[in-house]
Amino acid sequence: MNEQRTNSPGAAMMTSPAQLTGRSSPRRHLLPCCLLALTLTGCAVGPDFQRPRADLPANWVNASAANAQAVSDQELRSWWTKFNDPQLTSLIERARAANLDLRMAAARVRQARASKGIAFAALGPTVDASGSYTRSRNATTGVKADLYQAGFDAGWELDLFGGARRGVEAAEADLAAAQEGQSGVLVSLAAEVASNYITLRTTQQRLAVARQNLAAQEKTAEITRQLYAAGFSNRLDLSNAEAQRATTAAEMPVLEAAVRQTMHNLAVLLGLPPGALLTELTPPAVVPVAATEVPTGIPSDLLRRRPDIRQAEAALHGATARIGVATADLFPRFTLSGAMNFSDPSLGSLFTWAARGWTFGPSVSWRLFDTGRTLANIELQKAMQEEEGLAYQKTVLVALQEVENSLVAASKEKEHQQALTEAVAANQRATELATRLYRAGETDFLSVLVAQRSLYAAQDALAQSTGTVATDLVALYKALGGGWEEKTAADQAASP
Repeated sequence: MNEQRTNSPGAAMMTSPAQLTGRSSPRRHLLPCCLLALTLTGCAVGPDFQRPRADLPANWVNASAANAQAVSDQELRSWWTKFNDPQLTSLIERARAANLDLRMAAARVRQARASKGIAFAALGPTVDASGSYTRSRNATTGVKADLYQAGFDAGWELDLFGGARRGVEAAEADLAAAQEGQSGVLVSLAAEVASNYITLRTTQQRLAVARQNLAAQEKTAEITRQLYAAGFSNRLDLSNAEAQRATTAAEMPVLEAAVRQTMHNLAVLLGLPPGALLTELTPPAVVPVAATEVPTGIPSDLLRRRPDIRQAEAALHGATARIGVATADLFPRFTLSGAMNFSDPSLGSLFTWAARGWTFGPSVSWRLFDTGRTLANIELQKAMQEEEGLAYQKTVLVALQEVENSLVAASKEKEHQQALTEAVAANQRATELATRLYRAGETDFLSVLVAQRSLYAAQDALAQSTGTVATDLVALYKALGGGWEEKTAADQAASP
């Protein structure tokens, strides 16, 4: 065999000539150390993120003295316990463990965490290993030869202008936004489960009211039928009595369908098939009631409590950092590269000192002309940052609006409920009196008909108002940002 040694252009680990010769020189270590220091501490182009200012009122417009009291974060995180309904608490806890939207949000957090790891990897070097074997035959001499090659290639782009660091900063902001998005799903999920549960109990109560009124109307129709048979009533009274009974009966299938559909909604929120909760939720129960005066604190508390506000702030942070990523393309790129390879016709002597070969050196590249692409990208990122800044302002305003709307709705609905309670009592007395007078022949059937209709309408409206009072409180807790959880220590440790 003819002996051949060929230096491969690929593969080698980054190393200095002094290291390759077995000698170490402090001066030769100076350049890499300086470049490393510049990479880690050098300037980063682009604007630094400044937390946006939010002009917030000092107090809530529609808050009472009781509302204005401070509320603890712990109280808000588990606000549903204030309704003292074990079944509601159980449903929310199960939903927080199995809801599919929440699991998708958790997957988005893991995606953002992996993206951060990818961005962080851009700060470090890359090393590639390679190896090959070649057997050849010389056409002229007919001599056959073997060639073994192995080595390493290394490269490190120095982040002198901070483009990669801005990329890490943007990725960290994206991770924070994803985590806040997950918290936002927790807030919405608890409120949605509670609202559906309250709707279920409200509809069951309305169904019970309808059945009670239907039973009373059937008795009235029977009395009218007896009076008509005895000649003490006319055909019109009998027809009106039967018509009212039939009208009330016609509403019951609609309410029964609404009950089933709400059970289906709750099952899906818990990550279950639609019919999974029918047995559990079919027995009716009262609408859960909580204290109507919810401590709200002051408007500035929303900035740390509402996940959507914190998510909007993180999105603005990421958009600001991406301006720096785009701006870094205006500057040259400095790269350290090196290669070390071994080449020998014998595998046994491949890694001997005589078979070595190496290359090392810095390089620079600078795009001097790209038809304005880099500048256009910078303007694009600036416009996107402006959009995120406006989105942050809108998120804050909407949060304020939701709290104020919930405060006034809860207050006025309570007044509405009290008035309906009085109306039900008055209509109950009127119905009993009209029925007694009608049986005694002292009034006509129209008085009974009007009284029964008014009583049913008032009772149905009271049932709905009771549910609305509870739903308004749920909306207020949600508007305050209740239901989220802080990141655990395990979550923090999982971040790269």
